Amino acid sequence: MQLHTELPSRTPFRQRLLWPLMATGLVISWSSGFVGIRFASEDASVLLVLFWRTLVSGLVLLPFALTIGGPIGKRALLQQMLFGVLGMFLYLAGFAVAIGQRVPTGLVALIADLVPLAIAALSQPVLGHRLSRRQWLGTAIGCAGVVLVSIDGLSLGTAPFLAYALPVAAMLIFALATVLQKRLGAVHMPIHQSLCIQCLTASVLFAVCAGFEGNLMPPLDGRFEFGIAWLVLLSTFLCYSLYYLSLRIYPAAQVASTIYLSPPVTMIWAWAMFGEPLTAVMFAGLAVTLVGVWLASLSDGGTKRSGHAAV
Repeated sequence: MQLHTELPSRTPFRQRLLWPLMATGLVISWSSGFVGIRFASEDASVLLVLFWRTLVSGLVLLPFALTIGGPIGKRALLQQMLFGVLGMFLYLAGFAVAIGQRVPTGLVALIADLVPLAIAALSQPVLGHRLSRRQWLGTAIGCAGVVLVSIDGLSLGTAPFLAYALPVAAMLIFALATVLQKRLGAVHMPIHQSLCIQCLTASVLFAVCAGFEGNLMPPLDGRFEFGIAWLVLLSTFLCYSLYYLSLRIYPAAQVASTIYLSPPVTMIWAWAMFGEPLTAVMFAGLAVTLVGVWLASLSDGGTKRSGHAAV
């Protein structure tokens, strides 16, 4: 059903003040996945890690989803299951399988961090949000900063040709899932309920995939458990909650632009926790990315919108 509404051309003052805090939390939690995966995958496959990450997340949220919030209708349940397949299973599995097929990790990470570019491109045809020239410029600069940060670790590798399409497809699927949730109003379900459904849906599919590699029992070595706890608390609960909450308040392209800061923040995680080196090129990339994100977050007298919202 189409609801014709006049959407405000400017973000309210309080929301503009809140945005830096939400964006900071989103970037930190988004980039934290690197740490959790590194700990948990020491003696386990990435697919096994993703299975336990989504299963534990969904089970922890389940009692809250059943007792807090309104009843979940069949349509809403099916919508969230679809987004669990698109925005969680296919997104994460695409990168995991690509790495398993020997696509270089640096290249996979670079493609993953181009999500904001895809969301910006989809915002006009799907949401009716037309970015200003300044916002497109910010998106392009942010993209350049990501490339600069990642350039030291980039290589083409020797993976099968089709393996390179996996991370590209995963990135595009996540972008599509983001704008569809905004378009369909699905982000307005209580976050703990939507996240629970998505996690449990993805966990079933990850169980099937991980089962082909062996059994589903995790290694009990301490590192795996720490990594899963990290992934559940920071990379799932905090990250997805902030992402969905931001989508309720701000344009999708603005929210996604903060993801450009994930690579430089990830390099700081790697330096602080694993002693990996920081280079001048990385800091230059961080500076370029910050400029791009700042420009992309500006509203040039209000982003042009179609005046239609779907419910």
